[in-house]
Amino acid sequence: MNQLIFFFFFFFFFFLFGKLCLCDPRATEAALVCTNTTASITARESFVANFLAVMDSFTPLIVRQRYAAVVKGSGDTKVYGFGECMKDLDQGDCNICFAQCKAQIMRCLPFQIGTRGGRLFYDGCYLRYDDYNFFDESLSETDRTVCATKDVGLSNETGFRANVMQLVRNLTLEAPKNDGFFVGSMGKGNNVSVYGLAQCWELVNASACEDCLVNAVSRISSCLPKEEGRVLNAGCYLRYSTNKFYYNSTAPPVGGNRARRKLAIILATTFSTMALVLIIATAIFFVNKKLVKKRQESKQLGALSPLLNKSKLNLSYESLEKATNYFSDTNKLGQGGSGSVYKGTLPNGKVVAIKRLFFNTRQWVDQFFNEVNLISGINHKNLVKLLGCSITGPESLLVYEFVSNQSLHDYLFGFRKDVEPLRWEERYKIVLGTAEGLAYLHEESKLRIIHRDIKPGNILLDEDLTPKIADFGLVRLFPEDKTHISTAIAGTLGYMAPEYAVRGMLTQKADVYSFGVLVIEITCGKRNKCFSPDMVCILHMVWNQYEADKLGEVVDPVIEHNFREEACRLLQIGLLCVQASTELRPSMSTIVQMLTDDTCEIPCPTQPPFLSPSSSGFSLNITTSTSNYETESYIQSSGRNTMQSRMVPRWTAFIENVSDKLHEDGLLCVSGITG
Repeated sequence: MNQLIFFFFFFFFFFLFGKLCLCDPRATEAALVCTNTTASITARESFVANFLAVMDSFTPLIVRQRYAAVVKGSGDTKVYGFGECMKDLDQGDCNICFAQCKAQIMRCLPFQIGTRGGRLFYDGCYLRYDDYNFFDESLSETDRTVCATKDVGLSNETGFRANVMQLVRNLTLEAPKNDGFFVGSMGKGNNVSVYGLAQCWELVNASACEDCLVNAVSRISSCLPKEEGRVLNAGCYLRYSTNKFYYNSTAPPVGGNRARRKLAIILATTFSTMALVLIIATAIFFVNKKLVKKRQESKQLGALSPLLNKSKLNLSYESLEKATNYFSDTNKLGQGGSGSVYKGTLPNGKVVAIKRLFFNTRQWVDQFFNEVNLISGINHKNLVKLLGCSITGPESLLVYEFVSNQSLHDYLFGFRKDVEPLRWEERYKIVLGTAEGLAYLHEESKLRIIHRDIKPGNILLDEDLTPKIADFGLVRLFPEDKTHISTAIAGTLGYMAPEYAVRGMLTQKADVYSFGVLVIEITCGKRNKCFSPDMVCILHMVWNQYEADKLGEVVDPVIEHNFREEACRLLQIGLLCVQASTELRPSMSTIVQMLTDDTCEIPCPTQPPFLSPSSSGFSLNITTSTSNYETESYIQSSGRNTMQSRMVPRWTAFIENVSDKLHEDGLLCVSGITG
């Protein structure tokens, strides 16, 4: 029924609207030009930070005025950016074209080479960045001419050439007089009609606009007798084609007022009919969907009822609701990617932490409950204990043991006035306990679990400051013959391993990388942040000091002086964990041995935490997708069941978001793309 309604709707909408609405953002790539210059690694880091700041500033300007000119940074790392839409596009198409353009310009992003500039020409918009002020530039050495591959195939080729040249000359004359933009067509004699568009960029003055277009006319002749040609100059864009590609809303309708009245009646009738059909079809769709969902939930709950009733894990929603004083804000402990956490007191007086999930699991209740059942069987002194759940209320609830001192984040980076800075023994205890908890998840439990989100906020501390890993969440059980799964990338920018963030490759070494970042943060007392105003990129700083044999200079000054040697040893372990190549990172059990055996020799890290062709064999190929950013995550096969932490899909979009919103806990960093 749902499919029938969908297809009816689709074809009805398509046939009625198809010829009444032009909706094409012309997001077809004409050319991408990346320019290279020599740049040191340090300078490149600052340049990339300024580049991302420019990209982040573009969107609101494009929405408001259809063009943007932005400058960020200072000195040699200053970045100039400019973008503009073609003036015949409406605002919606402009936004779509520019969003695509903004994502694809990152193919010039200088993670691996000294790329200092890039231009991306779409048929509907244009985007450029560089390390110098090019805003009034009309011509440059990297200007391009792009021609179609197919000739027009006319017997009167001379006439076609004449029409094209006459058209582009007319455009060149008119555009500077009309706000730098003009479209037109030409079709004389028996020749095919030819259409053209000329546009100068907003910051180019009329004189420079004319010079730019005159140059474009002289170069576009080299495309003839091809069906289409473009000249892509620094200050202007010129195109001709045998197909009409532009929107021309100024052309008068044929037939005068009578024709207009007739068209208005047809459009009004069409839209009224379509609106009525839309309302009816939508109502049928949602009523039917609700009924189907209720039947499915009833069937699943009915089949699972005996198991739920017998299990000690299934707790009453009403009792948990009362335990939190009906989810009162005064009982709220915090909020994470999957839900809000409340302090609650059960009828027997036991204090617990109750997570109120943002999603309801009733549509896959059997899978949810089975996973709770499996996770609840995991017992370790450094793992938060899952006590039970509720799946029969309006939202799903998870019940955990209550940990009194909240998270490590509050002690390292929080603003609590009531906590003393952590002493060295306490920091070492937290590092060791976290390592032991991860080693248990990876190698000692019956089910192998990859956490995917190790960070200070997920390390809880009890009254003795014993660390307990939280939010290793619900898992997905895989058959032994499975070697990979498809899943959305989950985790926190700043702690994600480069191979996972860029390629979706998930192994236990992703947790090792996150643990390494955590160790470095604990020892330095600073958060790993990049592309933020203060530009504190701890991984870079520690690696540079390690190479200079000055590790002691990055140790948190709060740590007592007589523990500096041990702190440097811990930093060396952290650097081992964040090496770009997975095979160079130690296992968690090896790390535990290093931490517990003073005689154990710690290998020297040989590779910096930078993602580069020379260091890790990866190539940063950035692509975009309209999906929920699903990637393949590879799990190492073993004799035991393989499980993956998956409390809730966290739609962390890596690239647009190297281009849009970067997480406050540590923004995508060139050092290992800690993003």
